[in-house]
Amino acid sequence: MTAQSQGLHTHVLDTLGLEISSGGFPPGSVLRTDELAQRFEVSRTVVREVVRVLESMHLVESRRRVGVTVLPTEEWNVYDPQVIRWRLAGADRPRQLRSLTVLRSAVEPVAAGLAARNATPEQCAALTECALGMVATSRGQRLEEYLRHDIAFHRIVLNASGNEMFARLGDVVAEVLAGRTHHQVMFEDPDPAAVTLHVRLAEAVREGSAADAERLTKEIAVGALHELDVLAP
Repeated sequence: MTAQSQGLHTHVLDTLGLEISSGGFPPGSVLRTDELAQRFEVSRTVVREVVRVLESMHLVESRRRVGVTVLPTEEWNVYDPQVIRWRLAGADRPRQLRSLTVLRSAVEPVAAGLAARNATPEQCAALTECALGMVATSRGQRLEEYLRHDIAFHRIVLNASGNEMFARLGDVVAEVLAGRTHHQVMFEDPDPAAVTLHVRLAEAVREGSAADAERLTKEIAVGALHELDVLAP
């Protein structure tokens, strides 16, 4: 695929993904390949490639003599990072953020407890480094820098759990954290209490205190839900 066709593919995919996930094409809507090619001024090959990607996310289903049908929300792969990104870009963002944050609150404390038992010295060191990076970027409206450390911190916790199912949720958590930042569902500077909790969590994991790690992670999740009450009611 050439750079130009790749750019066209990305444009068509993002546009249709956003429209479907935001309800612009309700479930049961039928999309015609030739009409899409005409609308976006691209080849049918590009449209077919886009449809294959949307099918892999279970957003649509393609059938002969019927066309490309938008599937019910219950069929979507809601854990796909790109689907999460599209849904967070829509009008239903507050509900999506809350749903994803509740998921985090159910999973991450358990993962943190396991990390306290299973983390390697290298993972403990990396976790501490990320926590210190969060501290260093938590003032002066440096949210993008803070975000990089925050995402890396939570990926390490999930990976250090030793549970491959938890580890695979790293991309989901990354999209939640990025969505909060990029859609201004964050204070101009992160909550100091939340930053401190991350530092204490890194210490609990390093010290092997599973109970403390689980408790501190629950406090982080509760704080994130309270922020949503204020910023995205």
